Amino acid sequence: MKDGTPENVRGRVSRAWVSVPVTMIAVIALAGCGSSKPSYCSSRSNLENSVKNLPSAVSSSGISSLPSQVTTIKSDATTLVNDAKSDFTTQTSAVKSSVDTLATAVKGLPSSPSASQIAAIGLDASNVVSSVKSFSDASKSKCS
Repeated sequence: MKDGTPENVRGRVSRAWVSVPVTMIAVIALAGCGSSKPSYCSSRSNLENSVKNLPSAVSSSGISSLPSQVTTIKSDATTLVNDAKSDFTTQTSAVKSSVDTLATAVKGLPSSPSASQIAAIGLDASNVVSSVKSFSDASKSKCS
């Protein structure tokens, strides 16, 4: 019976060891294909959620939570800009600019802001919403 000879056993073992790296390469290659969406799609979603949470953060505790929420928005916007600026230069520039303007305005608020100062923050927040929507619209086909 030739199947049990040491030469045959060694041949089967070496063929098995050759197939292990081939299988591993195939698994790794397929793992990379799991999502065809660019990384900025998840960054976009995070920023959209942060912006959507702005009104509830403010209404739940007045303006005291505004700086914290704006910090989150700024962080998410920075990630989005870094992920997408090569594909959407105009839109990411608008997001960065509007978020920076809002962050600067919130940082400059006194502890008891006037109605006009709060209204200015509202306008800045509206500009953030608009720039994020513009980016979302522009990237919709890539992120759907």
